[in-house]
Amino acid sequence: MLHFKKKIVTDEAMRPVAVLIDYQDWQKIEKLLAECQLPKQEESSISKYAGVIKLTQDPLEYQQQIRDEWQ
Repeated sequence: MLHFKKKIVTDEAMRPVAVLIDYQDWQKIEKLLAECQLPKQEESSISKYAGVIKLTQDPLEYQQQIRDEWQ
């Protein structure tokens, strides 16, 4: 783990509200974070699958038929 010189800023109730670090340290952190970022995956669109399956029966009727078999 990298150690950076930091100053914790608190409010009147002594609750931490911010952390101050040197700009050079911030740049190192930004570089490390950029290296760790995973490449963004392309957004998948299901619209390319529209109309691919040709149904011979209404899906809701089929679902009801299958559920009736369970009883």
